[in-house]
Amino acid sequence: MKTFIHSTAIVHDFTTIHSHEVRIWHWTHICERVKIGYGTSIGQNVYIGPKVHIGHECKIQNNVYIPEGVTIGDFVFIGPGATFTNVKHPLVHQRGTFEKTVVLSDASIGANATILPGITLGVFCVIGAGSVVTKNVPGHITVVGNPAVVI
Repeated sequence: MKTFIHSTAIVHDFTTIHSHEVRIWHWTHICERVKIGYGTSIGQNVYIGPKVHIGHECKIQNNVYIPEGVTIGDFVFIGPGATFTNVKHPLVHQRGTFEKTVVLSDASIGANATILPGITLGVFCVIGAGSVVTKNVPGHITVVGNPAVVI
């Protein structure tokens, strides 16, 4: 299957999209210097900020927000409406100061979850729908709630 980019999607210069089976749907905005692995599907109305790295075979559902400073491993699922943030205490004069967030391979993030900056989500971790993740989540752990806690 060839790569498909919908005509309404915006993909900035210097973005690397592996040419095998990548899907980018309606009204998605992908900023400069993003890297997208093969087999990844990006839903409608998704924003991906500059320099974000997305692994192979990921599924990013509609209305997801991924700002600069986020790295996503292979085989990651991100549910609709999930939001990553990249500044802990946003102030206008702090432009360009981002904290890194890393999502390791095979993680699953539920719908409308919020991931605060500076966090690592471990391999095969599960983030429940609507959860607010305020600290690192180890691999093979499920968290839910606001703030997210282990269940």
